[in-house]
Amino acid sequence: MNRISHYINGKVVPGQSGRTAPVYNPATGAQASEVDLASVEEVDAAVQVALEAFAAWRKSSLSRRSEILFRFRDLLDHNRSELAAILTSEHGKVRADAMGEIARGLENVEFACGAPHLLKGGYSEQVATEVDVHSIRQPLGVVAGITPFNFPAMVPMWMFATAIACGNTFILKPSEKDPSSSMFIADLLKDAGLPDGVFNVVHGDAVSVDRILEHPDVKAVSFVGSTPIARHVYERGTAHGKRVQALGGAKNHMVVLPDADVAAAADAAVSAAYGSAGERCMAVSVVVAVGDVADELVGAIAERIPKIVIGPGDDPASEMGPLITKVHRDSVAAHVTSAEEEGATLVVDGRQTTFDGDGFFLGISLVDHVTPDMGIYQTEVFGPVLAVVRADTYDQAVTLVNENAYGNGTAIFTRDGGAARRFQFEAEAGMVGVNVPIPVPVAYYSFGGWKASLFGDTHMYGPDGIHFYTRTKVVTSRWPDPTTSSVDLGFPQTR
Repeated sequence: MNRISHYINGKVVPGQSGRTAPVYNPATGAQASEVDLASVEEVDAAVQVALEAFAAWRKSSLSRRSEILFRFRDLLDHNRSELAAILTSEHGKVRADAMGEIARGLENVEFACGAPHLLKGGYSEQVATEVDVHSIRQPLGVVAGITPFNFPAMVPMWMFATAIACGNTFILKPSEKDPSSSMFIADLLKDAGLPDGVFNVVHGDAVSVDRILEHPDVKAVSFVGSTPIARHVYERGTAHGKRVQALGGAKNHMVVLPDADVAAAADAAVSAAYGSAGERCMAVSVVVAVGDVADELVGAIAERIPKIVIGPGDDPASEMGPLITKVHRDSVAAHVTSAEEEGATLVVDGRQTTFDGDGFFLGISLVDHVTPDMGIYQTEVFGPVLAVVRADTYDQAVTLVNENAYGNGTAIFTRDGGAARRFQFEAEAGMVGVNVPIPVPVAYYSFGGWKASLFGDTHMYGPDGIHFYTRTKVVTSRWPDPTTSSVDLGFPQTR
């Protein structure tokens, strides 16, 4: 059995806790590896290494940090295919989705390469007689990232690229369900010249998470995952004096107005709902069909579903792969069952699709006539299930978006510029798309939701990332003018 261990101080360190977790190939259902789960003492050892490395790394020049990140960016680019294969083997996503994940992660690395510009402070001369004021940004110290299974390469790059560029040292606690990509990234960073101890990987479960949240030398924690865990991370981390940005769950609505291009909206709904088997925090999980567009739109989506090829992620013909685990697959199927029992209409029932072998596959479901009181509407299903809610008016549609507990992302499809502008003003969500179903910001903006989708007040990566991983210091200084000073400083005295 392949063993996946920790990465500390520039080398692989076998776990000592005696606890492990299975890592499966979702396409076959077979266990492929086992991953070590860290003890409190092992987390402490990693933090100590990062703390010792911080002393030198924070003094490194901005040009050196950028040079290393540029080299890492090139190594990552040249090794895309190998990393994509790792993602597919442990997560199950198809190659196109894996390559897309890497591409979006690369954008964040490229943004972080601009550290010399991003870390500039400000300067004000002569705020009072012979007094100047300037501000600087300084790193925090040891920071940590706790990342989810659905984007095991991209989400860590949302965090560590900026954190390292700012002069911090980093501890990554990836999902134990698909941990190998973090080890691959650690090797690339070392090959790029990153000093040992600046980037470390500690595998684990709740024991590791809670120790990271409590450790006095961990100054900040970034998290992406479900809302219940995000709340726990935020409350426990802040209670121990840390900065915390915790991104939670989502129930992303896509509003389709009667004037929309139905074919384009149906294409967008299919790709946004079922891509990566729906295991995306930005997946569209609810379509709000306004007025008389509903029947035509539901028909167009249903017509497209049979054309989606479901199969192993390493099969070039596959367009959707399996879910991450058997337990999660069964949970998603149970939501479809509950929706039917509560009175929703199953236009396409993914439970009826059969597959050979023991992989964690589930067919695609389209559920119509969903109402806000149903469990399938209130819960983040996180699978290949799309719910359709019908609304009579634009105002009803916006009310649905705004009354939902989550506020991660939302989208509107319309040909009416006035309606689109009104929607982007009125929708209570952190990210809004206009004729764009998954409005993930580019790397030089920041990613994050509102309401139960975000705990803390700082979004991920981009400008907010620079703010999160640094603290500002303001220096006020007085330097006497040598031409007027009574002390002879050796300058020519001119009047």
